[in-house]
Order: sequence, then structure tokens, then C-alpha cells
Amino acid sequence: MDTDFDEYVVTRSGALLRLAYLLTGDGHRAEDLVQDTLERLCRRWSRMTYVADPHAYARKILLNQHLSWRRKRASSELVVADLPERAGEDETEAVGVRHLLWQRIGALPPRQRAVVVLRYYEDLADADIAEALGISAGTVRSNAMRALTKLRTHPDLMSTTLAEETR
Repeated sequence: MDTDFDEYVVTRSGALLRLAYLLTGDGHRAEDLVQDTLERLCRRWSRMTYVADPHAYARKILLNQHLSWRRKRASSELVVADLPERAGEDETEAVGVRHLLWQRIGALPPRQRAVVVLRYYEDLADADIAEALGISAGTVRSNAMRALTKLRTHPDLMSTTLAEETR
């Protein structure tokens, strides 16, 4: 095994796992997605000398694997959960709002969810998102607009607190 690949896995697998979890909303599925990504990356590692940014390449593999898996699923998944009783209006409310927001992000179509996660969590520019997803920058912007419209107009997310958090 290549020591460069081992070093990459040690330094970057945590970031890949966080991204996978944000895309899937499921810890076990995220681990499987990262394992599949690293397996594919390992097979191509000897040719990685030609790749300027191995992490961007790994992220693209992960995104493609996720979108492919979502397309293959026969049934759609709806994230539902009851929020715990609110103890106070300070930090507990903020945690509840974030939890609800991530539930709603989880219910977005796969491409819209990927755009939102890459734009707001990974802090990528539209051009980088377009390259990672294999779509145009205009498609990135339209997917982001549709996703944000769905999030802003969802009845559970109409609170002032959420409107301030998403800006």
C-alpha cells in the first residue's frame, strides 16, 4: 500500500465522513459511502500524480457515488423525528432549529441537497460545485435557489430565528 495514500486517509477521511453524513443523514450509510470512495480512490491512486487536488477528486467520487445510490433506490426516504421538549429559549431553541433545518435539507432532492451542502458547509464557489457535480454553474445556482425556496417556505421553518440563521 502506498504511504501517500495512507497519509491521505488519515488526514482527510474525517472530512469525507462529515460530508457523507451531511449528504446522507445516516451514519452507517455515510461510513459505507466513504469506504466505497476510498476504495475507488485507492485503485486510482497510482495515477493521482496528474491530479492537482486529490481531495477535490475524492469529493467528486463521493458525490457521484451518493447521487448514483440515490437514483438506484426504489423508494424515497422521508426524514421524520419528534423534537424533544424545549427546556428554554436560548441554546436549546437554536439546536432545535438547526436540527429541523437539517431534517428539511435531508428531504431535498439529492442534487439540491448536494448543492446546499457544498455551498454552505464546504464553502465551495459555484464553479467548484459545478465541476464536482458535472453540471453548469447556472444549474448550480438554479438548484440552490429552488432548495432555498423550499426551505424558506416550509411551514415548520417560517420562524424568524431560522430566517436569520440561513442568511
